[in-house]
Amino acid sequence: MNERFHQHRLPLPGLALVERQPIADRRGYLERMFCADTFAALGVAKPIVQINRTLTRAEGTVRGMHFQRAPHAETKVISCLRGAVFDVAVDLRPGSPTFLRWHGETLSEDNHRTLMIPEGFAHGFQTLTADCELLYFHTAPHAPQSEGGVSPTDPRIAIAWPLPVRELSERDAKWALLSAQFEGLAL
Repeated sequence: MNERFHQHRLPLPGLALVERQPIADRRGYLERMFCADTFAALGVAKPIVQINRTLTRAEGTVRGMHFQRAPHAETKVISCLRGAVFDVAVDLRPGSPTFLRWHGETLSEDNHRTLMIPEGFAHGFQTLTADCELLYFHTAPHAPQSEGGVSPTDPRIAIAWPLPVRELSERDAKWALLSAQFEGLAL
């Protein structure tokens, strides 16, 4: 265990939760957001090549469920810097014992949690407060030709969103439902 992070394996193999441990005093705090050694121990085998920040204005907004296909499959390391979100990962790995199962965690500015989502998963979140900011670390650059998604309301996955789903982007509202023939993402 690293003194700056407490690591927890989650029910879906490869998915991990990291609790950041700020060092605080009367002036405020210092918080390590990422350490290559810590995340390598959790399975992040590729270097971080892109960092993105999002702002979502309205409570209840859902963004997702997104993924990138091989050869641009990516691991994502996600933290909430402001507000609170229900962050969800769905296992889309062919042959996985947890295929099509989802897991969600609340990430917030107050709980200092980070979700590490490996390749072969779809990712999305719902804002639990207004004005949520997320910070994403990616092991692959965005590749529009490899992007894909799953409907956040797909009944085969049946994500139990904490709030009614609203404010989907035009793109996210068009993701198709998974067919009975869907066998997963080729890795």
